[in-house]
Amino acid sequence: MASDHEESDAELDENYYTFLNLPRDATAEQINTAYRKQSRMFHPDKHLDPDSKKKAEIMFNRTKRAYEVLSDPQQRAIYDSVGEKGLHTGGWKILHRTKTPDEIREEYERLAEAAAERRLQQRTNPRGNITINVNATEIFAPYDDSEMPRVEIGSMSIAQSIEAPITRKDMIIMSGNLYSSNGNGSGGFVIAGRRLLNKGWLELCAGAGNGFLLGLKGGRTLSQKLTLNGGTNLNFREQGVIPALFSTLAVQLDNHTMGSLTLNAGSQSSMSTQIDHSKETYSLSSSVVIGTPHIYFGLSYTRKMMENELKLKLAAKVGTFGFMGEYGVEKKVSKYSSVTATVSIGVPSGVILKFKILRSNQSYVFPIHLSDEIVPAAVFYASVTPVIAWFFIKKTVMDPMVAERKTIEVERTKRQNEQRLSTRRQEASAAVHLMQATYKRIMTEEMARKGLIVTRAIYGCTAEGGSQFLPEQSLDVTVPIQCMVKDGTLQLHDSSKSDLPGFYDPSIGDDKILRIEYTYQSEFKVINVKDNEALRLPLP
Repeated sequence: MASDHEESDAELDENYYTFLNLPRDATAEQINTAYRKQSRMFHPDKHLDPDSKKKAEIMFNRTKRAYEVLSDPQQRAIYDSVGEKGLHTGGWKILHRTKTPDEIREEYERLAEAAAERRLQQRTNPRGNITINVNATEIFAPYDDSEMPRVEIGSMSIAQSIEAPITRKDMIIMSGNLYSSNGNGSGGFVIAGRRLLNKGWLELCAGAGNGFLLGLKGGRTLSQKLTLNGGTNLNFREQGVIPALFSTLAVQLDNHTMGSLTLNAGSQSSMSTQIDHSKETYSLSSSVVIGTPHIYFGLSYTRKMMENELKLKLAAKVGTFGFMGEYGVEKKVSKYSSVTATVSIGVPSGVILKFKILRSNQSYVFPIHLSDEIVPAAVFYASVTPVIAWFFIKKTVMDPMVAERKTIEVERTKRQNEQRLSTRRQEASAAVHLMQATYKRIMTEEMARKGLIVTRAIYGCTAEGGSQFLPEQSLDVTVPIQCMVKDGTLQLHDSSKSDLPGFYDPSIGDDKILRIEYTYQSEFKVINVKDNEALRLPLP
């Protein structure tokens, strides 16, 4: 699944606003005006010779496509929220004017997820977790001051599962786990067959480990806001059969809030209720658990700092076991990877520093038990160590990896879009060819009024620290720029110039500039603008 998303994300998106030289908040009248202006240059009926007519058909089709999307409220709402890829996703319902961009993005993510699940029907979907518990309590409470404190692995657990679809509705799930602590180990293996039903699913499983296991699970969507999951297990052991029942009722309370009620009956029975409230900038979760061996209340808060791809987390639990407070941070380091560091302080657990690395569906967890009691020194070092470690790893490992990954991604994007870039180059050449008549007309008008005359315009990359353009990474755009002049005025908006008619991206992933040499009222001037910088000429 990751590779599929990476490939689609690497494809070049077409900016319809830039192609029509419009701002993102363009009115219907502005869209119609831009469409009519561009149609006059590119309409096939305006060109007589076969070669020009063929080129005009290509450019007019792009113009018409951009107009169709931006003039249709539903398509424009989808395009504004999730880009061109949203227009290629099926299953959209009629979008009303009350739909917000966030709601549109949520709908797209749902549709994209459904499409990804369909693509995964012939693939396996591995999931795994490795947890290594480290006992480092002797650092802050040594048994013998004359010896080095011992740091040892207290326990280790490994869990892995693989989903193997065999038809569009049937799937086999194989999972296993191993656990080792103080020289003693245990493990188990479970194989299950799942069938997708009209509004739910049904699963039959069998396993071995601590006795033979036989289970039946299922789930059903009762309504648009109500979902029920449940099942039963029979564990056959030497001392007899141990049954277990479990069920979860989930309710969508509002657009941002989900509630659930879970019942477990077996060797350890419990009843729990949980409410999760999530918005773009934060999430809040509360839970109450009543059962054996403990009763407790839990509350957690997560602050989402989207611009830094960072999450700050606070959590607390209090109950018959004692109390525990937790604080930490989660940092996204790549599209499918994140690292988390949390400090847990409680009674009787003491101080625990936990690191977690998440890569796609694989997680690696390292809880480090620093002290059995709340020792100020343990709390201090548990809080400071992740910060120091992060800055060290970031400078020595992460930054070089990001730079290398960016280079690889640019090269991969170039390869994947090689054919599309070739098409863009041909379209840019065709556009310049079709603009000649318009170019001569505008030049004549501007020269007559001593208006805005573009003598030379170059778009692309310059040599590092210099002003000279690299020939293989730049193109002459004098004709397209002059053709965008109207009544002595040129206006470009704050988006990449590579989607303007007559332009293409000569160097994907690199910073580019647009240099325009022009005369206005017989005065010669030169201006450089960044690729995503807005421009209006003549300058005040």
